[in-house]
Amino acid sequence: MGAVSADHYDVIVIGSGPGGGTMVHALAATGKRILLLERGDYLRREQANWDSQEVFIKARYQADETWYSSDGKTFKPGLHYFVGGNSKVYGAVLFRLREADFHGVRHPDGVAPEWPVKYDEFEPYYQAAEDLFQVRGIRGEDPTEPPASKAYPFPPVRHEPRIQELADGLMREGLHPFHLPVGALLDQDENGAALPHSACIRCNRFDGFPCLVNGKADAQIITVDPTLRAHDNVVLLTRAFVDKLLTNASGTAVTGVSVIRDGAVREFSADLVVVACGALSSALLLLRSANDAHPNGLANRSDQVGRNYMRHNNAVVMAISKTPNPTQFQKTLGINDFYFGADDWEYPLGHIQMVGKSDGEQVHGEGLPKWLQWFPEKPFDWLARHSIDFWLTSEDLPKPFNRVFYKDGRVHLDLTETNVEGHRRLKHKLEMICNMAGIYPQLIDRGLYLGQDTPIGGTAHQSGTLRFGDDPQTSVLDRDCRAHGLDNLYVTDASFFPSIGAVNPTLTIIANALRVAERIRERLNGVTP
Repeated sequence: MGAVSADHYDVIVIGSGPGGGTMVHALAATGKRILLLERGDYLRREQANWDSQEVFIKARYQADETWYSSDGKTFKPGLHYFVGGNSKVYGAVLFRLREADFHGVRHPDGVAPEWPVKYDEFEPYYQAAEDLFQVRGIRGEDPTEPPASKAYPFPPVRHEPRIQELADGLMREGLHPFHLPVGALLDQDENGAALPHSACIRCNRFDGFPCLVNGKADAQIITVDPTLRAHDNVVLLTRAFVDKLLTNASGTAVTGVSVIRDGAVREFSADLVVVACGALSSALLLLRSANDAHPNGLANRSDQVGRNYMRHNNAVVMAISKTPNPTQFQKTLGINDFYFGADDWEYPLGHIQMVGKSDGEQVHGEGLPKWLQWFPEKPFDWLARHSIDFWLTSEDLPKPFNRVFYKDGRVHLDLTETNVEGHRRLKHKLEMICNMAGIYPQLIDRGLYLGQDTPIGGTAHQSGTLRFGDDPQTSVLDRDCRAHGLDNLYVTDASFFPSIGAVNPTLTIIANALRVAERIRERLNGVTP
């Protein structure tokens, strides 16, 4: 038997975010040779990690790329290329999709498609994902919570006094506030304070910032680094941009990848390839990989690659409390009472959760809207001390005209918003909640949090560009997230979502990666797929 090439691997995984990092973590124990490719490098640990001016206003860690919208304008996509992917700056709220989200949900603008795989098959992988990412939460508070086989692995992050006061007031008004399921690596005492050995220190820099003390359950900290320490059969190559996937002459299988690293081109071959670059970047990779057998891009005989892009109708808003809000770790409370509708609206509205606490620099960077003229002269720091901050999420629908694609060598992202009325009504519900809770009902948009070019540049919660399904004419991947027509190509980021619900998608990405990894392990062990 001939020697194995040093550039050949059993599995190549492209992208080290929640989908790719989890895949590598799940496959490492097989002993197979695994190469993890990441286009970025490790995010530098520096004081700027916690500097609002650097993170939000200067966008220090955001990808320095220029994309084009359908109207020809340029924008900077809200993407982050680091080991751990976008999870390095995510809020670490780790929800399961609601059980009904898998069955098709009706909205005024159409129906969010049914999933080919339902919640009951995902449930054990959701449980494993919560255990892996050490989610803090409590069952039974959220009225929309799907069935679960056991409790969260850790108790919830306790509310600080002003947020507990808010929760108590909302409960008296008949609402059902609940503790958010959070991937904060916090060991807390009976009052919620961080214990001396806790990685998370319960500061006001958890949400949206890179974590300087590694207290956030991101993909680097939870999956990539522990796997590299424990398994010498896994190799990580950073600064490795995968320019294209290579196939055999007939186009029935991927044979390897072409990588640009520090200006040099290098090829690696593999028996199996897993793409997990993020929904936008993964679709672009398949389009870049066009060849004679796949002239419109890999797995694109259906013309669906890059289409059906979703990114939620997201809004981050700041309200002003009539009393000071000295909360540090604010991201502990959620409200789902309007997730499936309201007394005055038969369609779903969506989800409300707390977001990281505003500070004076963020308030100053946003600028003040005209309605604040009725306030007495107040400095930005005063407004920040009285701020209470929320993230609102409503479902958007997958439409074929919402897509990412190349044109004249440039990346274009077309986006027409859907379900705008439901999102507007959700915001109105939050105004009513504020009014009953000792908070001024006028809401200030925190556009910097989502990216300076929102809505199109705000690519948080990106999904849907390589949807999975049973019909190769309407989907890109099969129910095991293997590309139609390509025997050994899998995708495990949010590309596969046929719909997105109205909760943060990361736990579903992790759970699906664990589900697909089980199928890949069977293949590696000689079980026919």
